[in-house]
Amino acid sequence: MRIPLEDTLIDILGKAQRGLKLPEIPEPKTEADIRRTAASLGLGADALLSVANGGYYPANPGPIEGLVCFNTPFEDMTVNSYLVFDPRTKAAAAFDTGADCSGMLGLDVKIGQIFLTHIHEDHVIDLARLKAATGAKAYVSDREPIKGAEEFADGAAFSIGGLKVETRRTSGHAKGGVTYVITGLARPLAIVGDAIFAGSMGGGAVSYEEALRTNRESILTLPDDTVLCPGHGPLTTVGEEKRHNPFFST
Repeated sequence: MRIPLEDTLIDILGKAQRGLKLPEIPEPKTEADIRRTAASLGLGADALLSVANGGYYPANPGPIEGLVCFNTPFEDMTVNSYLVFDPRTKAAAAFDTGADCSGMLGLDVKIGQIFLTHIHEDHVIDLARLKAATGAKAYVSDREPIKGAEEFADGAAFSIGGLKVETRRTSGHAKGGVTYVITGLARPLAIVGDAIFAGSMGGGAVSYEEALRTNRESILTLPDDTVLCPGHGPLTTVGEEKRHNPFFST
């Protein structure tokens, strides 16, 4: 099943409008209106038009051995979680729990770690169950502690078998937002939580400016072929978002 984009034209405009603390913007109806609105909000007009016209959907990066994606329903939306494993040793780590971790528990791997991108409920609601079922330790940024998880400082590094995990700060949507950059599989991965989506980004609830800045510094500086694994919506890549994300293609 193809997962739809997380945000529509109206969602994107609302995030920019609220982030910039501007009055509510009427929905633009024509190409000229969309271009004028994009300019007023600092968004990429061509990328915004592509979203508005239904012309943008990221290319499928294809199967990657060692990456398993889960999409589970939570209230009126769905949420993504991921399992990454070393194909040689079967050592594995969960990234967020989604609304239901059952899919992870059915795989023939050894889950030894649980990494949290941030602590919004839809991403951590099944944490206690996943820990109890696997005996794995959970880890979270020390900027956003949560019961049941060990804290780590910005820049901490981990490993999953022979895979390397680098942590990068992507706060702004959440105080403790973290992106996990994983190398050692066929493609580099970045588990980004709600920092960035295909064609959009998180809401910048903590700080819109900080969200834009940390996304640019910590995600968009990665190689273009890095597969981005967001908390909602489909997989994408750094190169796709540089070209097609209205927040970053200005």
